[in-house]
Amino acid sequence: MEAQPLHGTAQEHQGQAIHRSSSSITRGVLGMTGSGLSNQIGAGIGAHAFPVIGPAGVVAVRQFVAAAILLPVARPAFHRFTWQQWWPILLLGVATALMNICLYVAIDRIGLGLAVTLEFLGPLAVALLASRSRWDLVCGLSAGMGVYVLVMPGPSSDFVGVGIGLAAAVCWAAYILLNRVAGQRLPGLQAPAAGTLVSLVFYLPVAGYLLMQGVFTGPALLYAVAAGVLCSVIPYAADLVALRHVPAGFFGVFMSINPILAALSGTVILGQVLVLHQWVGIGMIVAANAVAIWLAGRRTGTVGPPVQAS
Repeated sequence: MEAQPLHGTAQEHQGQAIHRSSSSITRGVLGMTGSGLSNQIGAGIGAHAFPVIGPAGVVAVRQFVAAAILLPVARPAFHRFTWQQWWPILLLGVATALMNICLYVAIDRIGLGLAVTLEFLGPLAVALLASRSRWDLVCGLSAGMGVYVLVMPGPSSDFVGVGIGLAAAVCWAAYILLNRVAGQRLPGLQAPAAGTLVSLVFYLPVAGYLLMQGVFTGPALLYAVAAGVLCSVIPYAADLVALRHVPAGFFGVFMSINPILAALSGTVILGQVLVLHQWVGIGMIVAANAVAIWLAGRRTGTVGPPVQAS
């Protein structure tokens, strides 16, 4: 009796396993790409509503959409929360509220591609703090050079817009850290759902004022609702699917393409054409972000910084 068939069977099993792994990664990459495209296209569409309801109005609608999706799914038991669970949720809600309004105001002032790129410095900072080595220093210096090249300071630079974009980055870093603390103290999706509700409270006066002004009608409302669906609902579902097929560290690195997708979305949807030095700056920051998250993931064996905010 020959043993050759047994070897052939083992090789077939190995080949099938490699095929399944490759197929799984492909599905994960498609999911992450779809998530990023949906998020940045949604931001571009939402910007069309700025002249009517302003960035705050778009964020208010987006928060309503996010709360309408997350709360029924997570069903947080608010009456059972202890103070040790409440305080990170309250701070998470504040960070989320500030992060979203800073991002949308920055988009309004300096454009989608630049605003999203500056915001991504938040996850980069968290990744650098998670691991210390000479490579971290290289990543930090590269990102700093990337910001300089991206902004190319001059008399016509919108330093207020740049500052607001950097404020969004600080808020995103706080969001990541607070989300980790709250997630450790609450099961499932209760923490982000509760944080979204807290964030929504800050926008209730904005929504009430705009309702009294009668501006929540026609295209502006449709643009804002579309932004809420594309920036919250679709990316949230796509990210969950993607994380079933790819390692968490790879997820964090791959989603660093968001600034590039934002720049493309800004060009196609808003007509915000970037010049060469801005593309170079975006590339430098994306590369630094990807390397830093990859290094942090290798050293800690944990997930890279979350990319999707409520």
